[in-house]
Amino acid sequence: MSGVQPPTPGKAGGSPGGGNKSVKLSFGTKTPGNGKGKEKLDRFIPTRSAMDFDSANFNLSKDARQSGEQRGGQGSPSKEEYHKALAASLSVNDSNRILAFKHKAPAAPEGYENNLKSLYSQNVAPNVTKKQFRHVPTTQERILDAPELMDDYYLNLLDWGSQNLIAIALGRSVYLWNAGSGNVEELCTVPNDGDYISSLRWGSDGNFLAVGTSDAKVQIWDASRRKQVRELCGHTNRVSCLSWNASILSSGSRDTTVANWDVRKRRDEACVASLRVHEQEVCGLAWSLCGQQLASGGNDNILAIHDASFGLVAKVQAHTAAVKALAWCPYQSNLLATGGGTADRHVRFWNTHTCAMLSQIDTGSQVCALQWNPHERELLSSHGYSKHQLCLWKYPGLVKVAELSGHQGRVLHMATSPDGCSVVTAGADETLRFW
Repeated sequence: MSGVQPPTPGKAGGSPGGGNKSVKLSFGTKTPGNGKGKEKLDRFIPTRSAMDFDSANFNLSKDARQSGEQRGGQGSPSKEEYHKALAASLSVNDSNRILAFKHKAPAAPEGYENNLKSLYSQNVAPNVTKKQFRHVPTTQERILDAPELMDDYYLNLLDWGSQNLIAIALGRSVYLWNAGSGNVEELCTVPNDGDYISSLRWGSDGNFLAVGTSDAKVQIWDASRRKQVRELCGHTNRVSCLSWNASILSSGSRDTTVANWDVRKRRDEACVASLRVHEQEVCGLAWSLCGQQLASGGNDNILAIHDASFGLVAKVQAHTAAVKALAWCPYQSNLLATGGGTADRHVRFWNTHTCAMLSQIDTGSQVCALQWNPHERELLSSHGYSKHQLCLWKYPGLVKVAELSGHQGRVLHMATSPDGCSVVTAGADETLRFW
């Protein structure tokens, strides 16, 4: 490679008024290439398309000029001013060094600002603070007595409405407990001896409570007026589970059917669909939060998924015991968690669009109820035989975050507060516990 021609003061290429600046590069040899269409580059010298040759030439020749002028006695203030003017015209920064290997880069001159600063920083992600460990209290905050609470795995006797009222069925009666004031009122009682409340569920507005009874009736109560407004008849055995979807109320029964009622219609037209998928008692029922799918579980170990028009989407038998615990994920509309009874003990997670089982975990105990945490990617499970505890699981890793103990019997029922920060459980030990 031939040398670079430095600009000389007084010549056309080297003075501020000289017109053009010229830099000649020539290569003595060419790198052979054996492929057509390939760019032929010198194998030892990198591409120089991004280099400023004028600045490099000036910096490389500056020291040689200065030493020659000092030896010849030709250094003068006018020469120094000339070189400064030349450097300014070439936009050369005196602090730049070419291949200057030093431990620390030279400091930029005062007031200097990199023109590419905005380019470097425009795609920089904001600083993400590391999430701190969340403490989960493992002891109950409050305990209430719940006498005559039935020890029956297949019933659903507890719910917490959006108006902050907790409905609990104790024997033949339904009681409302105001979580804000602590007041307790009796809502209703079935008239016949031997009958009992078998299920209940609040509507989305928290004003109307659906109540299922052992004599196969479905009642709708206005909680604010303490008055029954509807009674729906169609089942032939006890109503074990209920679920709302806007104006549609679905009820599952020991007669193996799921009845779907439109509460806006007259009594003789209210039943808009009757589903016959299960072979034994329907003990779990839940509409998805978006209202597009209905999940039902039965004592026949079957999980069934229906669409909003009551068509059967899937029928699977992955569990080896009754499927009572059902919970739809609040942040993924097609994610469903299901829990099996004593002979199964598993919590399974389903994609209800593809009907594929995503994951499962053996909890070691009968799964009685499931509740998603609306604020975290977590699932809370309550258990019966034999550990009688609550377990908080991280999803999707299924790592146990905490274990909550306190009940002396099966933790049969569970409900979440309207703000999603508290949970109430009802156990076979006839107590309500708040966590």
